[in-house]
Amino acid sequence: MTALRFYFDFISPYAYLGWPQARALAKRAGVTLEPVPVLFAAMLDAYGHKGPAEIEPKRIYTWKHVVRLAFDQGVPIRPPPAHPFNPLLGLRLASLPRPPEQRVQIIELLYQRAWARGESITDETAVSAELDAAGLPGPALVAEAGTREAKDRVRAQTDAAIARGVFGVPSFAVESSGELFWGQDSIPHVERHLAGEDPVTEELLERWRGLPKGAVRPGSA
Repeated sequence: MTALRFYFDFISPYAYLGWPQARALAKRAGVTLEPVPVLFAAMLDAYGHKGPAEIEPKRIYTWKHVVRLAFDQGVPIRPPPAHPFNPLLGLRLASLPRPPEQRVQIIELLYQRAWARGESITDETAVSAELDAAGLPGPALVAEAGTREAKDRVRAQTDAAIARGVFGVPSFAVESSGELFWGQDSIPHVERHLAGEDPVTEELLERWRGLPKGAVRPGSA
């Protein structure tokens, strides 16, 4: 079965909006969805970018945009206690080697906490209690998320994503073709690609690659 990788960071409201859509797409298309937690901040550093939250007008516009998108999708959205926040606890919990259904449960719980209810996912005690309430071994999971192995796992996943060209979240990788898609708004394009109906042909891509640069911004060369 074809695998569809979903690269995400809990810090991104766009990844929150893309998560239920990605799950629905995988079910419709008959593919296996593989969630891959990655550290978005490391991608920004790797490519020399600023995050939306680091540009004040963009930070405000982003919030208005995601509220409108959430309204369109019919999903709840509330701002977390602070943004940006440190997502590492959530990323490490979501990366723990657990059965697929339990990983989905953990991801869903953290997304609901952070973006549907606007609660912290950086507080170990609160997150542990939330996991416990959901029937999961909260203290044990949080303790495991603090181990060197858990930290290295997220770092390795992030490094591997950057090495394959992932530059933002959410991103999708169709494993059968190696094609990458960026943004929750690209999900219809992912579906079209999976159906063999992608309008981007190799010929068009080669023409784009071969275009000369007619202008270069100072300092960007």
